[in-house]
Amino acid sequence: MTTPHLRIRRLALAAMVLGGLCQPALAYIGPGAGIAAAGSVMVLVGTFLLAAGIVLIWPIKAVIRIFTLWGKNKARVKRVIVVGLDGLDPGLARKYMDEGRMPNFVKLAAEGHFSPLATACPSISPVAWSSYATGVDASRHNIYDFLTRDPCSYLPVLSSAETGTQPRELNLGFTKLPFGSKAYYRILQKSQPFWKLLGENHIWSSIVRVPITFPPQKFKNGTLLSGMCVPDIQGTQGSFSFYSTRQRPKGQHIGGQQYTIVRRGNRVDSKLTGPPGKDGNRMKCDFNVVFDDEKRRATFTVGDESHEVDFREYTPWMRVPFKGLSGIARLYVQDWEGSEVGIYVTPINIDPDSPAMPISHPFVYAIYLAKLFGPYATLGLAEDTWALNERVVDEEAFLKQAWLIFEERKTQLWDVIAKTKKGFATVVFDTSDRISHMFYRYLDPTHPANVGKDTEVHKNVIPEMYGKMDDFIGEVQAKIGADPETVLMVISDHGFTNFRRGVNLNTWLRDEGYLVLKEGEETSPDYFRTVDWSKTRAFTLGLTGIFINRVGRESQGVVEKGELGSICREIKEKLERLCDPVDGQRVVKEAFLTRELHSGPYADAAPDLLIGYNSGFRHSWDCATGSVSREIFSDNTKSWSGDHCVDPRLVPGILLSNRKVDKPDPELLDMAPTMLDLFGVKIPSYMQGKPLFHIDEPSAAKAKERA
Repeated sequence: MTTPHLRIRRLALAAMVLGGLCQPALAYIGPGAGIAAAGSVMVLVGTFLLAAGIVLIWPIKAVIRIFTLWGKNKARVKRVIVVGLDGLDPGLARKYMDEGRMPNFVKLAAEGHFSPLATACPSISPVAWSSYATGVDASRHNIYDFLTRDPCSYLPVLSSAETGTQPRELNLGFTKLPFGSKAYYRILQKSQPFWKLLGENHIWSSIVRVPITFPPQKFKNGTLLSGMCVPDIQGTQGSFSFYSTRQRPKGQHIGGQQYTIVRRGNRVDSKLTGPPGKDGNRMKCDFNVVFDDEKRRATFTVGDESHEVDFREYTPWMRVPFKGLSGIARLYVQDWEGSEVGIYVTPINIDPDSPAMPISHPFVYAIYLAKLFGPYATLGLAEDTWALNERVVDEEAFLKQAWLIFEERKTQLWDVIAKTKKGFATVVFDTSDRISHMFYRYLDPTHPANVGKDTEVHKNVIPEMYGKMDDFIGEVQAKIGADPETVLMVISDHGFTNFRRGVNLNTWLRDEGYLVLKEGEETSPDYFRTVDWSKTRAFTLGLTGIFINRVGRESQGVVEKGELGSICREIKEKLERLCDPVDGQRVVKEAFLTRELHSGPYADAAPDLLIGYNSGFRHSWDCATGSVSREIFSDNTKSWSGDHCVDPRLVPGILLSNRKVDKPDPELLDMAPTMLDLFGVKIPSYMQGKPLFHIDEPSAAKAKERA
């Protein structure tokens, strides 16, 4: 079973943040409980009663809203479509454009615009996409990382959402009677997304899988399918399962849930694990596999559903029934040697046809998509990077999964384009980011992650992926057609660079005297377990910054307000002199003082320093979970070999558009005000970006005609 150590690790460690927090991290124990509460029979019955009528009439209502509400704004264009290709790098894109791999990018750039797009600081997906949505920096939208620390306990908590349960009470006037509990869901992102402002001005928006949109916020005139941070059915950020007839070495864990199975003849019987039931124990669902050794085919049965697949072929999404709720999963035979078999099961996703908690706005939108196109991945971080990191699956299995999810998302985009004849639409694709993380080592033959792994079979995966993204954008253009009043933009939230060496800044802080361990201790496991907070002045958690242990903010703070500036500058100066003892390379390009960089209301709760690593370096895996190792530096030997948690100037995203861009140095913060400007909506004064386009006179004249 998953250990607390590995659950925290999978949440914290870079763009997959993989795994939910267990009991020590109380702020994120909620999703499992929330799922159990929301997944009651009454909720599901009510959902299906509503869905029976609402799903059928929703498209009609959507079309009516579009056409009846349009014309109340001085929109300069009819439609804007933004395709998000998470993690697409401008340097690699330009290289492959020059090599002839990306002709559609070249053509679109010649007609309109192609350039780097300055990312957020810190340059990490939840921060960047939050800035895309709100038009403000991290100090104004309150997201600085996947994780933050609980200032009371110093334990890691998810920074973007809080879910759980709270007791219900019946108020009788003279007394209150408890009767069960109810689930709650709260997004911690502040400010407001620009599509909410569009909706208030009667402009329709279709939002699909934009990160940090869970739980889904209600807004007028639009639909939304949540992205990053949607949990799985267990309430974690992605807990896969692996069933094997071979026993793993004692004490070796895989970052997921591991089970030893017995093959009896040609059959294996076991159980899938779900969320806690009313008795507090995790619910189970029977499944079995029948193996045809001669044909090398396997028949999976889960509940009442069976599918036969080839060896190393994913099943379709299979419904996993538990008492009162259901999930969906894909199953895959990873190993098959004689009678020995290994079965990988994806994290059990929330079933979009019967959601155990809200994953869309309106609630029935997820159901609508499932009714139209069948089940699809709902987990916020759906591509299972950690299973590949731990070598539970291989590169082939990971790629098959990633491209299956990509095809699902394409189908959703085609529906959005077809339904959004006027208004705004955006769909974010994660495949480019996940493949870049896991296959970057192939671009660097000397990468330490290459030791003991394939370096030939998949060496062209990244250039081929860029080529497929180019083909995809060609398809998007064909779907849109030659409509002069449709603006198409292709963006990424950040680019990529090499990740060769991990840096444990907690260990560096220990060596420099800023972090102190309890007497007799030289190291500390996860969660700062042996840290002496009465003597510690600075620490780090997550992937982006250093916290000062401040009086009045942290529960055991020791640094007074008057000392804050001097200690931050002191740490900054020392970090910027830090060099790798192996080759003398400078580790940190710049350490940013948060209060000098950001002036918004949430800067005070953020890390006090943001670390802008040079290419090749990043927080080490153990550093991200609050541990203190013996050595500061370590080789990154995991398949996760590319990253972007470095100085933001090193990893800009891309901006590709069918319109000329007027601003010489576009940045992600410009996207929200640009959308408002295109639709004639007043840009709020708090937004920090600027509109990107100059609208020509013919377009302005057409806008007047429509108005």
